[in-house]
Amino acid sequence: MNHTVTTIWKENLLFESDNPSGHSVLIDTSIENGGTNKGLAPKAMMLSALAGCSGLDVVSILNKMKVENYQFQITTTGDLTEEHPKYYNKVNVMYQFFGRNLPQDKLKKAVDLSVEKYCGVMEMFRKFADVTIEIQFIES
Repeated sequence: MNHTVTTIWKENLLFESDNPSGHSVLIDTSIENGGTNKGLAPKAMMLSALAGCSGLDVVSILNKMKVENYQFQITTTGDLTEEHPKYYNKVNVMYQFFGRNLPQDKLKKAVDLSVEKYCGVMEMFRKFADVTIEIQFIES
């Protein structure tokens, strides 16, 4: 399968990038770095892609397991190298599940399947970063 994305320079340091699904996203940098802060920063967008990819897996797997009545969020933190080109050499992905009487075994299994088998973005990150995983269950 081949994916093609077209990224168009709009103004200053602002770009608009499309997606094979037909949606687009604005990419920019902070005012301190000469941008206008009208879009997502490229490196942070990579962390969003990682969380989004794994999150899609987890929810799909939990749907198949008939797990309901939970809230879910992923916090992804990346540590950048000091030298140029700066890249994430350490990344932590924290999966947080909120609810009552959470089926922790099923939630953990869904995360494990995403991390170890299904999430292609996770596999890409492993090529250049030390990736750690955490799971939290918060009774609410």
